[in-house]
Amino acid sequence: MNYRINTSFFLTALMFVFSFQLIAQSGRTPIPAKNGMVVSSHYLGSQAGKDILAKGGNAIDAAVATAFALAVTLPSAGNLGGGGFLVYHGADGEQTTFNFREKAPKAATQTMFLDDNGKIKDNSNHSGPLSVGVPGTVAGLWDAHQKMGKLPWKDLVQPAIDLAEKGFPSSWAMQGFQKRMMKAKESVYDGTKKAFLKNGNQLYQPGELWKQPDLAATLKRIQKDGRDGFYKGKTAKLITKFMQKHNGLITKDDLASYQPTEQKPIHGTYKGYDVYGMPPPSSGGVAIVEMLNILEGFNLQKLGHNSALYLHILTEVMRAAFADRAEHIGDPLFNPEMPVEALISKEYADKIRPTIDWFKATESDSAKFNSVRFKEESEETTHFSVVDKAGNAVSLTYTLEYSYGSRITVEGAGFLLNNEMGDFNPIPGVTTTRGLIGTPPNLVAPEKRMLSSMSPTIVAKDGKPVLIIGSPGGRTIINTTLQVILNVIDHEMNVAQAIEAPRIHHQWLPDITSFEKLGISPDTKRMYEMMGHKIRYRSTQGRAMGISIDHKEGVIYGAADSRSFDGRAVGY
Repeated sequence: MNYRINTSFFLTALMFVFSFQLIAQSGRTPIPAKNGMVVSSHYLGSQAGKDILAKGGNAIDAAVATAFALAVTLPSAGNLGGGGFLVYHGADGEQTTFNFREKAPKAATQTMFLDDNGKIKDNSNHSGPLSVGVPGTVAGLWDAHQKMGKLPWKDLVQPAIDLAEKGFPSSWAMQGFQKRMMKAKESVYDGTKKAFLKNGNQLYQPGELWKQPDLAATLKRIQKDGRDGFYKGKTAKLITKFMQKHNGLITKDDLASYQPTEQKPIHGTYKGYDVYGMPPPSSGGVAIVEMLNILEGFNLQKLGHNSALYLHILTEVMRAAFADRAEHIGDPLFNPEMPVEALISKEYADKIRPTIDWFKATESDSAKFNSVRFKEESEETTHFSVVDKAGNAVSLTYTLEYSYGSRITVEGAGFLLNNEMGDFNPIPGVTTTRGLIGTPPNLVAPEKRMLSSMSPTIVAKDGKPVLIIGSPGGRTIINTTLQVILNVIDHEMNVAQAIEAPRIHHQWLPDITSFEKLGISPDTKRMYEMMGHKIRYRSTQGRAMGISIDHKEGVIYGAADSRSFDGRAVGY
């Protein structure tokens, strides 16, 4: 047997290990870079975006490449069949947002999910073809690139094509979904079994090469024809054929007429910083600015990070913002009277702040809204943050709703469809203490965009972005993003420390606070409960992906939440 070492191979392997360690995040230490950074929930997505930056692409280019790559490598949330939001802040001070949230099909009705007794039938708002909204991701990425991209479109889609065609190692994170599909009997899941199981009936073992030829073909059509490669032609025919076969609502006309929108961001200020977020139908921008405005009147640093009193104040502010969210926020095209400017005003915060009892919890009442104010989402979403060499920044969150969305893969197209119709209020007029909301702004209507908690956010100082942040997590997204911002500004944490810190969540209804199981002491819990709060534990909350920029030193710092199985910050 020949035991001689192949020197060339050994040196190559050593260089790979060394380069990996240069970019691999370690605990609460962020990754530094000089020229650009991408932070996402899958290392191959981050790598794809970084490679585009290294080729001279800007932040929009890298965001497009990352999003398409995650549609291949992170099928639980990365997507072609979903939708989302993009917030942009340029090094020159320009800010804008792109709204590519899904829409209800034109045949949708306010009571489409209800049986004759007014009850939700067979979980139809979350499961099956009726739960699918008209996808927006491809149109949104195309629109952002056409308006602000630099490199050719085909170059940005190619990394995703390579990943789908050549394959990549299957992840441990996919095992649960594959096992679930092994048991699926309904014909609506035939396309999913073909795409996600080996030979349509066997598990891919962790580390085993997984190829997606149907998805690669779909991506090639998008590469060649842009948005028309998805909303028209063969891909559109495959979607509409599937819908007709399984009694879904999406038609050829729904697809062809879908348009994303470019919108002015929600803007607020907090202790000398500018905060830019997504406007409705995202509720995140409004809620975060409202909460920051109220909290600006408290000395949070003096209260102490995650002390019982600190968590009490946060909870009361969360309660107020989520009540306003339920009462007022929805698709602006269907809710022209939304009091957005009032909700994000300092004056409104000044009215709310004195109603907070320093030592006693307020009761959330589903029968009424607080007179000081005006007379269920899934947690499987994904967020990524990008900064390019010039200092332009993108914060992008997109989703399929549930983990793996509707679990329905379009036969012959290789991608999963969303179940975002479940984000509409399903039963008009019914709001319960268990968290079911039936307020008018978010009831189903044809071509209406459903309310979202996605909260891509950029914090700026002196006209330049300094913190790019967001997270998955359904309604917890808003509070996760808020707490990371507070950790950086008030508690002076670096971006990795801010992301790793334990988090809480309260959403008005149900009237209970979620604590991450690890990190908040029993003594703190007891004192918090003595103020009248109810607590439940959860394993983790969110998977924030963040970047901070030190403009004085010229260093970009990236941090991928350790709560993410395959997340990574990659810079150069």
